[in-house]
This record gives sequence, C-alpha cells and structure tokens, in this order.
Amino acid sequence: MITAGKKVLNGWAMYDWANSVYNLVITTTFFPIYFLAVTDEHVSFMGMRFVNSALYNYTMAAAFLLVAIASPILSSISDTRGNKKNFLKFFTILGSVSCATLFFFTKSTLWLGVLAFMLATMGYCGGLVFYNSYLPEIAAPEDRDRISARGYSMGYIGSVLLQLVGFALVMTLPFGLDEGTAVRGTFLLVGVWWLGFAQITFATLPASRATVTKHNAGAITEGFSELRKVYAQVKTMPVLKRFLRGFFFYSMGVQTVMMAATIFGSKVLRLPSDKLIGTVVIIQVVAIAGAWGMARLSGLFGNLRVLIGVVIVWIGICIAGYKMQTATDFYLLATAVGLVMGGIQSLSRSTYAKLMPETKDTASFFSYYDVTEKLSIVIGMFSFAYIDDYTENMRNSVLALVVFFVIGLVWIISALLKQRQLASMETVDHLVI
Repeated sequence: MITAGKKVLNGWAMYDWANSVYNLVITTTFFPIYFLAVTDEHVSFMGMRFVNSALYNYTMAAAFLLVAIASPILSSISDTRGNKKNFLKFFTILGSVSCATLFFFTKSTLWLGVLAFMLATMGYCGGLVFYNSYLPEIAAPEDRDRISARGYSMGYIGSVLLQLVGFALVMTLPFGLDEGTAVRGTFLLVGVWWLGFAQITFATLPASRATVTKHNAGAITEGFSELRKVYAQVKTMPVLKRFLRGFFFYSMGVQTVMMAATIFGSKVLRLPSDKLIGTVVIIQVVAIAGAWGMARLSGLFGNLRVLIGVVIVWIGICIAGYKMQTATDFYLLATAVGLVMGGIQSLSRSTYAKLMPETKDTASFFSYYDVTEKLSIVIGMFSFAYIDDYTENMRNSVLALVVFFVIGLVWIISALLKQRQLASMETVDHLVI
C-alpha cells in the first residue's frame, strides 16, 4: 500500500483541527464550568434528583451509549454502500449545530442544555468512527503512527487557538457582553469553527467505495451481517483480541479523567475558572509533544511496549489525583496528564490500524474499535458519576479508576507476550522450511 499524497493527509488531519474544539471547550473547560455555575448543587431532571456534577456525567454516558448502539449499524452500511463521507458530514452537522444551540442554555432551560450537550456528544463521537476509518485507507502501515500523531497534534493546536479566542472574549467582555453571554458565545464559536473547517476535509478526502455492489437485504440487516463478520475475524486474531480488551479497560480511565478533570478542579479543589482554563490550555500544548513523542518511541520499542509504560503512568496519575490537595498539585498533575493524554490516544488508534487485517471494510472495523471505546466510556463515566452521587466525594471516583487501568495493563501485557510467542513460532517454522 502507498501512503496518500500530502493534500489528502493534511485534509484528513484538518478534521481533528475542526472537531477537537468540542473536546476542549465543551467537555473540558468552558461548558463544565458553566454547567456547574448555572445549576444548583442538587437539581431535578425528568422527575429525579441528582448532584449537578453527576447529572453532567450521566448525560455524557447516555450519549456515548446511544452512539455505541448506532455506530456499528451505520458504519457497516457505509462500507457496503460506499457513503462513508456522507455519514461523516451528517454527524459533523449534528455536533456543530448542537454546540451552537448551547448558546441558549441558561438556568431556566436545563432541559435544552442537557439535550444539546447530548446531541453534540453524539455528533462528535459518531463522526470519529468514520474519520478514524480513513486512516488505514490513506496511510501505509509504517506511516500510521506518524500520521495519527499529526491528526492529534493538529487537533490540539486548533483547539488551543479557539480556546484562547474564547478566553479573550470572556476576559474582555466586548460589545457590552456580560460574562454568561460571553461564555455561551464560545459555544456558538465552537459550532461555527467545527462546521467551517470540516469543509476542507470533505473537499479533500476521497470517496469510499462500496464493498457490496448488489444488495440482497435491507440496510440494517446488512449492517448487522457486516458487524458479525468483523467480530468473527477479531476472534481469530489473538494479539488484536487481547489489545482490544486492554484498550477497553484503560479507556475507561483515560477518557473519564479527561472529561471529569475540570469538574474535579472546580468542585473539589475550588479553583477559579481562569486558572482551570489556563491549565487546560497548557495540557493541550504539552499533549502535542506527547503525541509526537509516543510516535517516536513506538518506532524504537514497539507500540505495545510503549502502551504498557503509558498505562503505568496513568495509574500513578490516578493515585496522585486521589491524594492531591493544593492548586500546585493540580497543575503538576495536569502537566503529566498532558504528556500521556495525546500519546495514548494517538498510539491506540495507530496500533489498532496496524493490527487489523487488510480489508476494504475499514468503517466496520473501526466501528468495532469505536464501540469498544464508547462502551468503556459509558462504564467509566457512569461509575464515576454513581460513586460521586452515592458518596458525595469525587475523590473516591478517581481512586476507583485505578482498577480499570490495572486490568487494562494486564491485557496489554498479555497481547505483547502473545505477539512474541507468535513471532517465535514464525521464526521456527521459517528455519524448518
């Protein structure tokens, strides 16, 4: 396989630039802080009473669950009918418009905030299935670590730029805006940025080809059929199977830490908004170096070995997070998170792209990867929210994440051992021949 030209690769990476503003502004900085500010400590929603931070996490978990249910069907349909780019466009529009709708979220419209936040999350997650599935189509195996890292780096740079624009908007309050309107204005900017820059991706990515030209069944039936085919193949690939199990468990911890860090700093450590936002910007900048650094290390030591080291660092971060007391502790720990955050995401994506078989059904295979990640996030976020809601102490939620990382570490070590065993067997067979 030959890696695509520079124009296609840059166009692909621009989608990270476009949609990563959701991940930073909506799930990490402005929105969680705003959500806590405009809601009471305990809120009523759909006839039930929640701790406000728990409702935030439950909403995100519900969105990920809906995407996990829908994406296997959608991605299988896109593979069999060759309309992968159309699905990417649909989820982009859904996510960006929902982000812009958050401009109208106030204390009196909690239902609108929860609904728009859920739809924005679904748009972001749903689009990633089809975006990620382009990686094995445009990059040769030896280039996938580097190109995956390029995408994440572009995402961090783009999101930091918009974050700075939003920060300036909130700090200067131009045009006579009050602080609440200025913050909600950043949500509107996220929608415009995401939809606008995604047009570059849509213009440069090649159209996908259908793997089935004649359809003997309905789209949903064929979708489930494609999913069963992927599952059957994964079961026969021992290294890939073990990697996915490890990925499932450590993703519970990684994604939950990333999504709940700002809420923790705001609610537990009582850090001011400007310090929290500034810290997250630093995390994004550090994460750029982390993504490229992990790509280099994987070339020297191999993907699985580097992943083992990174997961061990994450375990240390969670233990330190449970014990931290001061703002300085938070800032130091945030820097450590930045170093391993981009690296583990980028390396996980490229590792899967390397381990999966050569196939035209890339959306179906990456849907399997995406469902693994989304279900892990559902469990991670739900566990985090439930422990927070039940004990009313978020520190206990942080400590519980250590269990997920440890189980993930065991499975990645198992994948590495199996990889070595298979390599040894191939060497012996070659000598015999």
